[in-house]
Amino acid sequence: MAAGPHSRLQHTVVLVGMMGSGKTAIGRALAARLDVPFVDSDAAIEDAAAASIAEIFERDGEAFFRDREAEVIKRLLSGPPGIVSTGGGAFLATANRDAIAEMGVAVWLDADLTTLWERVRHKDTRPLLRTSDPKATLTKIFEDRTPIYALAGLRIPVKADASIDQTTQTVIDTLSTRPDILES
Repeated sequence: MAAGPHSRLQHTVVLVGMMGSGKTAIGRALAARLDVPFVDSDAAIEDAAAASIAEIFERDGEAFFRDREAEVIKRLLSGPPGIVSTGGGAFLATANRDAIAEMGVAVWLDADLTTLWERVRHKDTRPLLRTSDPKATLTKIFEDRTPIYALAGLRIPVKADASIDQTTQTVIDTLSTRPDILES
């Protein structure tokens, strides 16, 4: 089912999942298809701090970053329904999961480890992968976080060969099964 002009988003959709799962790309496409605002929580944090995520991590530490992240997520959930993409670690915090469940819905973009590695291995914008063995680090993060992402309200399997449009349609089809989230 395609989202038509009569579809109306009832609650903010928060995309969660590993770095490289497509949260930002799918978020932008989904917001355009549903004609609602899109916000990348990492970009909102960078704007507020006038610094990149990597710079914030380096200058202020991860704990400081996570506190700002929680503030931004709550603020975004308090606004009109839209699409929010989060950083990979955002959903790990119980307070963030609770806020998302109370004011929106978490949609887990579930990509396998091979797909994730192919997507992130040539990027230097991932502070958590700045280690001597980034693939091992990604594997450990994947293993640690997957059970927490599984707590999301909805799960979308991300296929390595699926286009952004195809994955976006899968998200819309899934949201359409929940009239409390996406009313047609």
